[in-house]
Amino acid sequence: MKKKYITQLMFMLFAVATLGSCKKFLDVQPEDKVLETQLFTSKRGVESVLNGLYIALANTNAYGEALTLNTTEILAQRYNVSSTHDQYNLASYTYTENPAASKLDAIWTNSYANILNINSFLENLDRYKGVVDEKSEAIYRGEAIALRAYLHFDLFRLYGPRYNTADSTKQSLPYYQQTKISINPLLPANEFIVKVIEDLKTAEQLLKNDAITTTGVNQVSSTGTADFLSNNRNYRLNYFAVKGLQARVFLYRGDKVSALAAAKEVISKANLFPWTTVNNALSEKTNPDRIFSTEMIFGILNTQLYARYTALFDPAITDAKILAPLPARLATTFENNENDYRYNLNWQAPTTGIKPYKTFFKYADVVDKEKTLFRFTIPLLKISEIYYIAAECEPNTSDGINNYLNVVRLNRGLTNLATTVNINTELQKEYQKEFFGEGQLFYYYKRRNVTSIGNGSSTANITINYNVPMPLSESQYR
Repeated sequence: MKKKYITQLMFMLFAVATLGSCKKFLDVQPEDKVLETQLFTSKRGVESVLNGLYIALANTNAYGEALTLNTTEILAQRYNVSSTHDQYNLASYTYTENPAASKLDAIWTNSYANILNINSFLENLDRYKGVVDEKSEAIYRGEAIALRAYLHFDLFRLYGPRYNTADSTKQSLPYYQQTKISINPLLPANEFIVKVIEDLKTAEQLLKNDAITTTGVNQVSSTGTADFLSNNRNYRLNYFAVKGLQARVFLYRGDKVSALAAAKEVISKANLFPWTTVNNALSEKTNPDRIFSTEMIFGILNTQLYARYTALFDPAITDAKILAPLPARLATTFENNENDYRYNLNWQAPTTGIKPYKTFFKYADVVDKEKTLFRFTIPLLKISEIYYIAAECEPNTSDGINNYLNVVRLNRGLTNLATTVNINTELQKEYQKEFFGEGQLFYYYKRRNVTSIGNGSSTANITINYNVPMPLSESQYR
């Protein structure tokens, strides 16, 4: 019995119907399943559903691993994934063979399931109007619409065509703004991007009264009393996260004027996302904040983060499974500069001697388990990226270097660059250093159409393949 892909996703939500001659998926409501009507009859219930949307982002097939720590980083040749490594198919761009095919399918399926859950949440806000006060509903709706745009855009960056003049009208992906049981058409790339931009504009308007604009991030620890609307706003798609996403999307589209305007609005409030300190980066050895969480505009909490670290990066892992760069590649990336906060803090040779090379410690746990302000956190958007976007989009190259790129370098322990340097060359170096384990480098290469990059498992170069295919679970129904 065949089921359309979208129907399979609906099963993950509230659906009981399938297509054709299929029977109902569930005829009896399980006793322990909270009914939709119960969830949406109180503000607390609504908040629990919205919170669940964020929790879903931490799935291993989403930003808890695949789109940050693992898959997209392997595609960018971050690690030494040789022919004996169990992730070699990804590193060699053999997309149609497992485990690459199954991983890419899982990312697609999980992301669209999350999108449909978001749409269900939005539809239920309409269905149960008045349960939440108007001001709160605007924030909740704004966050959800921004989440929808965020997920669609990353699907586009991974599976869509390169976006340039020649490719902007190529067929890309479906965009879902409803939970209807149907297959949405594949949109031309330029139309898909327009929908992302429209969703972000709507979210911006809804979030104009976000508490972050007046009281800041207002972070409290997990042991404190937190208010959903006013605390820990950098773990929500807040107003400035939406503006930062606008800058990211506009730059990907090639609209540097709009990207710079959005970036400048965030930078004007950069004090809300203060740079990490020298003490944290170079002196703190017991409980360092390796992710520079104060700089985070938006990120997620992944309660399984340290289990994922142990499975992917721990020095005890065999060479056939560990994700670690070739020593020469790592040294070249950071230009052998131990003063670079990102190099000094996140890369260490194991003191036990179990590995003769440096391994990745960015997501290792700290000693003091009460350091809850940054434990379990994976950043998805940081103030550094906004400065990089502004530097690239600034029409006066000297201003781009002095006012933006050198600001980040200063806060990474590096010296200023001369205004005569090639800014695109230096920005590529910065993306390579800054976003290790955050999943952004492959997208940077794709946007810039960097065709040849260093092979993660040798000293030679490799031709990068951006043609990540639509998974069979989707294409077989089109």
